[in-house]
Amino acid sequence: MDFKELLAYKKSFELAMGIFELSKTFPVEEKYSLTDQIRRSSRSVSANIAESYRKRRYPNHFVSKLTDSDAENSETYTWLEFSLKCKYISTETFEKLHLKSLEIGKLINYMINNPSKFGSS
Repeated sequence: MDFKELLAYKKSFELAMGIFELSKTFPVEEKYSLTDQIRRSSRSVSANIAESYRKRRYPNHFVSKLTDSDAENSETYTWLEFSLKCKYISTETFEKLHLKSLEIGKLINYMINNPSKFGSS
């Protein structure tokens, strides 16, 4: 299996692309702060899942990269909260993205708690 087939990867990539499209509407003065930060953290979730899968032969490395992915997912949530409080996104949009982020977190944590199911020794 390829990392692109992992549900956590698919869903995190989808969320990152949704955030990318949404962040295009953020004010220009947020370009080097909120916009940049939310794009980086949301993309990093998928990137760390991909890296972890390539290191799956080494359980500690696998779990470490997944932990990084989980942390980036939490950071993305924080930037979404700022986006809501700054009134750049609606409550409805925030809730929708928050639910996706929670689902991704559960998938990542499943992988962390069950490394042997993903080819880790």
